[in-house]
Amino acid sequence: MTGSAVTDETTYDRTRLTQWRAGEARGDGFSRRGLLRLAAGGSLALTAFGTLSPGTASAATPIVKPLPPELFEVYGTNAETRWEALSGQGYLTPIDRFFVRNHTSTPSIDAGTWRLKLFGTGLRGAPTADRPVEFTYADLLRLPSETITSAIECAGNGRSFFTSQQGQTVAGTAWKLGAIGVARWRGVRLSTVLARAGLTRHAVDVLPEGLDADYFTGGVNLGKVRRPLPVVKALQDVLLAYEMNGRPLPPDHGHPVRLVVPSWVGISSIKWLGRIEVSETPLVSPWNTQYYRLLGPGYPAEGAVVTRQVVKSAFELPWNAEFAAGGRHVLRGRSWSGNGRIRRVEVSTGDGWRQARFVGAAADRGWQRWEIPWRPSVSGAYTLRARATDITGVTQPDVTPHNTQGYLFDAVVRHPVRVV
Repeated sequence: MTGSAVTDETTYDRTRLTQWRAGEARGDGFSRRGLLRLAAGGSLALTAFGTLSPGTASAATPIVKPLPPELFEVYGTNAETRWEALSGQGYLTPIDRFFVRNHTSTPSIDAGTWRLKLFGTGLRGAPTADRPVEFTYADLLRLPSETITSAIECAGNGRSFFTSQQGQTVAGTAWKLGAIGVARWRGVRLSTVLARAGLTRHAVDVLPEGLDADYFTGGVNLGKVRRPLPVVKALQDVLLAYEMNGRPLPPDHGHPVRLVVPSWVGISSIKWLGRIEVSETPLVSPWNTQYYRLLGPGYPAEGAVVTRQVVKSAFELPWNAEFAAGGRHVLRGRSWSGNGRIRRVEVSTGDGWRQARFVGAAADRGWQRWEIPWRPSVSGAYTLRARATDITGVTQPDVTPHNTQGYLFDAVVRHPVRVV
């Protein structure tokens, strides 16, 4: 159920644990046998996995799953969902259409040998990185589970419009609006695992770390992808997810376990989770000091840390889509906000703003689908615009304040179409 939690699944968990131990889970994630079966079935190439390991073996290509051009625009290690590929797909983003954000390459990790290691001064006894508290995959399956529906969105989603609409130079992948997806995630609350690991009342930060390869930039090794979370957020609604849309996590989306941090920028939802440091003092990494800060005119010299996502809207249309003059058309799209539910969406086809009709129920951590009729009578070029207002009263602006790394673009996007 969209935006809700389901926790009464003890019997289901026990069954899944039994299946996993037997190596007979549903074909694509719980065991080496399942992974090989999936590969043999054509969904994944065996060469993409290589030798399964508990660590950081890289895939043969940066992204494992197929990336057909009608579904994705590829930027090196990243793949952006084309918005027209979401048309008619329902509320959840299908796994085969879910965007991919990789710093390096998708690793191959065997759930049977995987371990989640917790350590630090914020745990009782202050376990060290050499002698951590450990959880196996089977341990997680034994714990009470929860299911949430939540968006994951890259902080740079919409970055290209700083340049194309506002004439400003920014650094980073030139995402349009397709670096977002909404899925149903199932797993264990991070708060549950922290409690069992011995969280103390003095803990202030947790630092989740991925198992993908070290990230190099400019000849400098920045180490594993990792970004601290305040304990108050970690205990609120963060999930250790092992399932996505009813299936074990696929490799590109964090197999065997990832974080899902609702409402916050995607870098917080660390994939291929391997370690979590818990500390009585604030923690830092390049991903909250060097990156994912708002820098530039109008911001403090040290910048402002990027956390919660902003309000955005997108049409389920290709760029420069064509419509027949005099025909009856329905424009469809989706709006979302890190602040919660969308209250109102307005659409302009060049002749003022009209309120769109909501399709389906509103969701706190996902997006709102909407539609509006359009019957253009004159041929030519048109610019479509959609602007949303969220539950807190925040409305998309006409211009986003510039920051040098192009984060949190929330201005109304001008979508060109043609009537012929």
